[in-house]
Amino acid sequence: FSPGLLVVAGSFAAFRLLNRQLERLVPPPPSARRNRWKWRNIWTSLAHSALPGTHSPSPHRFCLHPGLSEDLVGTHPPGAHSLVAVSVGYFLEDFVDMLCNQKLHQSWELLFHHSVVIVCFGIAVLLHQYVGFALVALLVEINSIFLHLRQILLMANLVHTTCYRLNSIVNLGTYMVFRIATLAWMAHWLFLNRGNVPPATYAVGTVGMAIMTPMNIILLYRLLRSDFFK
Repeated sequence: FSPGLLVVAGSFAAFRLLNRQLERLVPPPPSARRNRWKWRNIWTSLAHSALPGTHSPSPHRFCLHPGLSEDLVGTHPPGAHSLVAVSVGYFLEDFVDMLCNQKLHQSWELLFHHSVVIVCFGIAVLLHQYVGFALVALLVEINSIFLHLRQILLMANLVHTTCYRLNSIVNLGTYMVFRIATLAWMAHWLFLNRGNVPPATYAVGTVGMAIMTPMNIILLYRLLRSDFFK
């Protein structure tokens, strides 16, 4: 039994409780009251993104832990394992939330995405290895902050505002840096270290990257079409 599972369970319960209380903390505007579940779901996702987004491996963290850039398998900074476990708890909570409140044809892409993340991050939590790799993967949550803000502004009917336009520009910039570039770097790292990673783990990582990369390219196309080429 891994103590990391306790963190996962605690995270699941905490995000579930937050989701239940969000309408009191952030009341939905009139334009969002027809879909109160989605309003709560997006704010819960934003809360999670802000957590790893502020604790992901910045240049400062790489300087404090120089071994992290060389060894993403066995090396990770203090607190990284717990952060990955918290993220597993969130993705489990969001998976259950979507499964209970949204039709399958509307959420299958995100459910598929969450399944891949839960498996990959779960391996890191259980084995206490590849935590550094998972920590790098959490860099995408920096962009997720602006993706969720975009959804909130859409639901609040604030599309034709300067705030939405500025968020669109920052969203695109962070998307290219923290999603596309990060995924490319992770795929490159996997290829270079294929001889140092057990075949089963390498297969899981390769399949995960093969799924995530086209999904993120498709999402980028949708963002460009919606916010810039409309």
